[in-house]
Amino acid sequence: MRMSEPQPAEGLSPFFADLHVHIGRTQEGQAVKISGSKNLTFRQIAREASERKGIELIGVIDCHSPAVQREIMSCLHSGEMEEVAEGGIRYRNTTILLGAEMEVKEEGGGPYHLLGYLPNLQAMQEWTAWMSPRVTNIQLSSQRIRVTGRELQRELTARGGLLIPAHVFTPHRGLLGCSADRLADRLDPSGIAAIELGLSADTDMAGRLSGLDAYPFLTNSDAHSPAMIGRECNELVLRMPSFKELGKALKAQEGRGILANYGLHPELGKYHGTSCASCHRVLSGADEALSACPDCGSKRITRGVAGRIRQLADRPPLSGHVARPPYRPQVPLSFFPGIGPAKRDRLFAEVGTEMDVLHRISPEAIAAVTGERIAELIMAARSGRIEFTSGSGGSYGSIRQS
Repeated sequence: MRMSEPQPAEGLSPFFADLHVHIGRTQEGQAVKISGSKNLTFRQIAREASERKGIELIGVIDCHSPAVQREIMSCLHSGEMEEVAEGGIRYRNTTILLGAEMEVKEEGGGPYHLLGYLPNLQAMQEWTAWMSPRVTNIQLSSQRIRVTGRELQRELTARGGLLIPAHVFTPHRGLLGCSADRLADRLDPSGIAAIELGLSADTDMAGRLSGLDAYPFLTNSDAHSPAMIGRECNELVLRMPSFKELGKALKAQEGRGILANYGLHPELGKYHGTSCASCHRVLSGADEALSACPDCGSKRITRGVAGRIRQLADRPPLSGHVARPPYRPQVPLSFFPGIGPAKRDRLFAEVGTEMDVLHRISPEAIAAVTGERIAELIMAARSGRIEFTSGSGGSYGSIRQS
């Protein structure tokens, strides 16, 4: 079931939020997310979000790293940024939320990732002090932490933090994707602030699990490069972008809430379909249930998100779901053939931010930069009139061209 989009009450406004962005390196050159771009520094994320992407609330989830904290303090001391009284750090039109991504491994299941957000730098520094003796390298992102999910959850929420299972259905490091069949097998259900769907799932897919009815859904980018910031995002109704306001929005308090989820079309996600890790054959239909690849015989089958949700579902599609905000499939500019870095730069300079181009700007204004064909593709994606070749096995899907 979908609910109509409410009009924000007086004093409230809509804001775009992407709450899962990684830091690749610090400005000092210290590695943080090994697989992340060296251009993803704390400063560069803030600039990209504010000046090019149009993201007004950005979650940087490697702020537990002492090297990152030194860069944050430099930004504050220089006056380039300032702390927000209600939580977060302000840079121009964007508020940065301080977060951490942690990996937990418990008996009976694979490792899974949790996102934790804290209101200010002092709280994050205290979290670093708690984490440090429990991980191998506190400087790096997504470190395996030597505690259970419930213990981590208790420590975080006791500090006023928000806990969210990351990319919950993915076969690699998703709680429901590879570790357990129920959230309650790993966490206290009452201490979960929201569920991050991940790039290969949408609201309708996740809605087949009645156990998720109690939680709001979030669509975040999990960006490892500047271009990927905002490829998934949320439109929130807030008084202002801040940690405190986000908490109210996730609880739908005082008129705050989630207006819409803008998610990568699930078929574009890396792990939407089931595939053989040896020969990369995509398995569909009855083949999904096989224990070995029908082509090469390998048993290294990577269960896709769509297949995993079918395994866990306790009700049919679109049946008995709770009312939720609309999920709008979004195709980032980088997925459109013919839009490379130079053309993106022209669009941002001459037309508007990425959110403007994808959702607001007229086709005529876009065509003046991209040409008619690409502008028509963007309009088709905006209205859901576009087909894809599904992603699987760690490779993104693509736009199917006629």
